[in-house]
Amino acid sequence: MARWNLPAGWVISARPAHPALVGEADYVAAQDVSAPRGTAGPATRRYLLAGLLRCGTCGRRLESAWSNGKPAYRCRHGYTSATRPDPARPKNLYVREDQILPRLAALAILHTGRGKPASGRNGGRARMTAPAQTAHLIDQLRSQGASLIYNPAAKTLRTDAQEPAAVSIG
Repeated sequence: MARWNLPAGWVISARPAHPALVGEADYVAAQDVSAPRGTAGPATRRYLLAGLLRCGTCGRRLESAWSNGKPAYRCRHGYTSATRPDPARPKNLYVREDQILPRLAALAILHTGRGKPASGRNGGRARMTAPAQTAHLIDQLRSQGASLIYNPAAKTLRTDAQEPAAVSIG
């Protein structure tokens, strides 16, 4: 997935390696013309789980998609507008990010084997409360090279570990 570099992350050479094809002022003006406007631009869209989710039906990585003003993920099982319709192809899978994030704590606990999700008033469902906790768990999953597999039929999310742990979504 392409990621946008903010101007603060740009590296500009002190000495040009060759004569410029376009002047700096023209380049900056062209960038401004093509920059997204309003809240719908790519710079404002954040997909926290991009690259981590896989389809439990076909095994493909889920695509990030913006749905009703919120981040979501989908799998079209290899379908594109250039392919012929196939009645045997499973229905498209859609899952919203806000359905997954509250379950990450329980999944992380089960995945690491450090204990069991807290039981009590919430019926054994562990929930995240702070964005920092969520970000830390996502970073942990990325550093471990883990994938999260969403099964649309059972509405469960599991890890790809040797002994997978699963939690219900939705």
